[in-house]
Amino acid sequence: MSADKGRAEKSLISDEASRELLAALGQLTGGMSPQAFGGAWWNVLSRLALAPGRQAQIAQTAIQQAIALAQFTGGALQPQGEPVAPQAAGTPYANRFADPAWAKFPFNVLAQSFITAAELARGAVNGVPGTDATAENVVGFTLREGLELLAPDNYLPTNPQLLHQTRAEGGRNLVRGVKYLAEDVQRMLKGLGPVGVENYQVGEQIAASKGKVILRNSLMELIQYSPTTPKVYAEPVLVVPAWIMKYYILDLSPKNSLVKYLVGRGHTVFMISWKNPTVEDRDLTMDDYLSLGVLMALDAINKVVPKRKVHGVGYCIGGTLLAIAAAAMAQKEDDRLATVTMFAAQTDFSEPGELSVFISPAQLAMLEALMWKKGVLESRQMGGAFQLLRTYDLLWSPSVATYLKGERTGVNDLMSWNADGTRMAYRMHTDYLHQLYLNNDLAEGRYVALGETLDLAAVDVPMFVVGTETDHVAPWKSVYKVGKLVRSKDYTFCLTSGGHNAGIISGPVHPKRRHRVLTMKAGARLPSPAQYMKQVEPAQGSWWPTFAAWLAGHSTKTKVAPPKMGAAGYKPVCDAPGEYVLAR
Repeated sequence: MSADKGRAEKSLISDEASRELLAALGQLTGGMSPQAFGGAWWNVLSRLALAPGRQAQIAQTAIQQAIALAQFTGGALQPQGEPVAPQAAGTPYANRFADPAWAKFPFNVLAQSFITAAELARGAVNGVPGTDATAENVVGFTLREGLELLAPDNYLPTNPQLLHQTRAEGGRNLVRGVKYLAEDVQRMLKGLGPVGVENYQVGEQIAASKGKVILRNSLMELIQYSPTTPKVYAEPVLVVPAWIMKYYILDLSPKNSLVKYLVGRGHTVFMISWKNPTVEDRDLTMDDYLSLGVLMALDAINKVVPKRKVHGVGYCIGGTLLAIAAAAMAQKEDDRLATVTMFAAQTDFSEPGELSVFISPAQLAMLEALMWKKGVLESRQMGGAFQLLRTYDLLWSPSVATYLKGERTGVNDLMSWNADGTRMAYRMHTDYLHQLYLNNDLAEGRYVALGETLDLAAVDVPMFVVGTETDHVAPWKSVYKVGKLVRSKDYTFCLTSGGHNAGIISGPVHPKRRHRVLTMKAGARLPSPAQYMKQVEPAQGSWWPTFAAWLAGHSTKTKVAPPKMGAAGYKPVCDAPGEYVLAR
């Protein structure tokens, strides 16, 4: 045995041992790395310990807040005094304590005590001299979510609204809540998903647009949707969805199906339906998603609709993949893309928002160990990470409503889709997180696709980019940055109200939505996000008609007869929605 080989084997054994340990630890911590979170707290607290000036400021603030709380309590104890509402304005808790019931003693004091402690704690770990920004972000996140354990509105004895309801109903709300809890636990153990998902069957109530699967390979099915108009635009549309979840978020109920909407406006639409990876797919790579996904789909579309360029549309990670494909094609002088549209998709990951709390070498090492052991990342683990970003909205508030108020809210189509998760292949997800999120290789010109280093500046086709105002997955300011990385002949950025999913799936008519649209020509200076918000006035309503008009404006004006379903070598395999989307 050579010395080099011996060292390699020793390294491999050591690496496997480390992975086994990390994987075992990850099972106990739910995939959260104690190193990452503990290191962040050490970074902040150790620097705070060496900052006497900051300590003095915190002490002074604490004394002032304690005096203010004592004065508030004194006013609340006045027997003949007016109700004293908690001073929650300007804090994240303003809406939660707005009900008049919180102005009565002792609940006003409980709420004010929580608000005071929460604001003091948040201020103490913010702006510590010398603190790493990433560490401060992690500490702020864990503190914010941990404070929910102390929030009085999350518990029956300290929530006046819950107590009033319980008295009024004679406790029947709690009886219903216990029944709902038992039902939910039973369904969870059986893997059935939330109550009501059975009302949304794939291929019937959702993912119901008519079409044919004209291509199936080891990674995806390509759906060609049936035309609903006598004439269609000459250029077809290829939709590249995310593989983090099932594709049919873009084909939900008829009222909010983007597929139905585009087909109804005369577009020939093709959709990629990704396979839900299994352990056997552990070594899938991003290159596989590029070659077996986008590029193979384009080959098929070129046979069905020959001699026509294609409008590419990508959502979330599918949009990132589309950008990678566009750059790779441009560098090879492959001009088959007419336009590129990206929904809530990042190319510059330097500011990933709240997800950054899960992006660190220590956290990714633990995640990699868990995936390496199983071959895939289970959907419940990814769903749990997203839930942690918004524990009040996604955990505490629904739990209080269901199990304490006894209110069973109905499941809608989007919630049903959200419960239909997918797995992530080990190699692909590891590379994706390291190369894009951790190293930001794509934006900084180091990303290698199919053996070639990519430069997004090679992309010069017209682009329509959509960001959503309250996106926790792909913050709009991060999505916006692609305009500085490409050389698009014309670049349109549309900012819509809503979040990562609901903002995109708004339907063609939505009275509660608003959107801002800015179109820039090649070479024009892209304004900063703050300038964008000042310069661009919002328009009421859904952004879908705006996108449809843009897509039509970048298509050949004269419409043609719809193409046949499939082509030579791409005969229909089965009806839409296909088989891959049904796999659990």
